[in-house]
Amino acid sequence: MNRLFFRFFVLVMLSITAATFVIYFVFARLFGDPLEDIARRQASAQIFLIEQYVDQAAADEWLGRLNKVREVSSAHFDLVPLAQARAALAARQHAALARGEIVLDPAQRAFYRRVDTAGKRYVGSEDEVIRAWNLPIDLEQALAMEVLRYVIVALALLVPIALWSRAHWKALQSLSHVADEFGAGRLSARAQLQPADAVYPLAERINAMAERIQGLLEAQKNLLHSVSHELRTPIARLEFGLELLAERAADPGAGGPAHAAALVKRIGAMGGDLAELNELVNELLSMSKLDNAGAAQRLPFELAAMLQECADGMHPRPQQLDCEVDAGLSSIDGDRRLLARAVGNLLRNAEKYAARQVLLSARPLDGRVEIAVEDDGPGIPDDEAERVFEPFYRLDRSRDRATGGFGLGLSIARKAVLLHGGTLHVERSALGGARFVVELPLS
Repeated sequence: MNRLFFRFFVLVMLSITAATFVIYFVFARLFGDPLEDIARRQASAQIFLIEQYVDQAAADEWLGRLNKVREVSSAHFDLVPLAQARAALAARQHAALARGEIVLDPAQRAFYRRVDTAGKRYVGSEDEVIRAWNLPIDLEQALAMEVLRYVIVALALLVPIALWSRAHWKALQSLSHVADEFGAGRLSARAQLQPADAVYPLAERINAMAERIQGLLEAQKNLLHSVSHELRTPIARLEFGLELLAERAADPGAGGPAHAAALVKRIGAMGGDLAELNELVNELLSMSKLDNAGAAQRLPFELAAMLQECADGMHPRPQQLDCEVDAGLSSIDGDRRLLARAVGNLLRNAEKYAARQVLLSARPLDGRVEIAVEDDGPGIPDDEAERVFEPFYRLDRSRDRATGGFGLGLSIARKAVLLHGGTLHVERSALGGARFVVELPLS
């Protein structure tokens, strides 16, 4: 937010600077060079002496008055040939000099004026020019004054702009804070602004949007939680009924041995379906608990020990499971159970699709820790890298129903990591398969 108003401040300053140059060039085009006008004002006393004292003298007194001006003025006056004066001036000034006007040369602190365009003063006067030099012309001071003037104008504009921007900045900071809290899972966060604030209508719309989102999420969570709980009762009844059927199937007089064997086989298949359904309900309840958790309960624990327990707790598989934990790995603040669940889900997912090897590694980075689970399986296409974390999403090529699961393990793992302020993403592994990377802040 500070960057926004800093850019606005820079834009205003650049606009004022550009306007200053535009004003200079427009005035120079319409009314002449402003610097020459400043120089004319600074040399106004010497110009007055020439125009109102020397030039007003009679022909026989003209040189006498010029000599008196030489004596009393700090500037130097002399007579130079017309050709010399023309050589010292720019071409655009020659016409004004020919008309008998005073022509300034601010860079040399001098001005030129023809003595007499008709030769009436004395013989040869039409070919001579009065040159006044060492004039009290100081363009650097004049420019400094002009710059100071524009700076004062700029500050006079920027002060009210700054006051106006500060009010907007505080209001937008409040909205930004609400958005951060809402995004972190605190769905009750709302913007508290006064009706007089300029962004109050925006705050009202954000609050209304937050109310609708909170309502939809609460309804979804309640529905998921309720359905998951309600499914437990019919599942329990079906399990009880299957047990009764299993007892009947074991009765030797119930239809003969062939019928009993077929019934036992069918009951076993139905039991497997019920176990799968029961596992799905448990996964849904786990997701519901994570959605309602708000924030993880943080307590310090040894991360290396937890990762080793996750590796040791895996069921024996034909694949090789390696665990490489950096010796410098320190303890971390977090919910040990949730993080162990997330890592366990990643390990089980890797074991399902690995060909021969699964690798669990952890290392400290700058202010965070990186936990990686990778395998040498078929991997995940780049365009599916984010979708694999969606609930119930399964890849057609590598995530086959025959491997088991419901497509909820990765979603639960990401939710658990996000509750700790971390991130979970997937990339290509050096082993050839998928590499799931968890990054957690150390504090």
